[in-house]
Amino acid sequence: MPTSPATAPAAVLCVGDIVWDASTALLARHGLRLNRVGDGQQIPGSYWGEPEAGIIASDVYVRADTPVHSMLHEACHLIVLPPERRALVHTDATDSVPEEDATCYLQIVLAGQLPGVGSARLMADMDAWGYTYRLGSTRAWFEHDADDARRWLAERGLLPA
Repeated sequence: MPTSPATAPAAVLCVGDIVWDASTALLARHGLRLNRVGDGQQIPGSYWGEPEAGIIASDVYVRADTPVHSMLHEACHLIVLPPERRALVHTDATDSVPEEDATCYLQIVLAGQLPGVGSARLMADMDAWGYTYRLGSTRAWFEHDADDARRWLAERGLLPA
């Protein structure tokens, strides 16, 4: 699960390092809008504070220095919510463990759809940023301990074919 980052590891892939149009298209396929915030500007709806992504209803806010894993994590928080709950979100999307697990799982899956990112890179970045799982790594959780998250997403038709 995500933890509050003490500092941003330099090796983590950031939004400014990837193709903007690919990110906006990916989020748009899920009914979300990706909004670019200027360098040094406050990110609206950021739970952890800058440079973490922010969410308000169907909008995801990022800066160039926002980690890709953060953009995807916050977007996936919105994707897993039914539209009536999504419309009410401002900053904090859930207090549900199953939704949080589903969010973490889906962000890894969707990373595989972003050119220059991929699931393996995203999982490494999640580990570097401080996500923690009982099996010790994001990859171990994803491959061996995420059946409940995968099932939760499949039951709601949220996994890509």
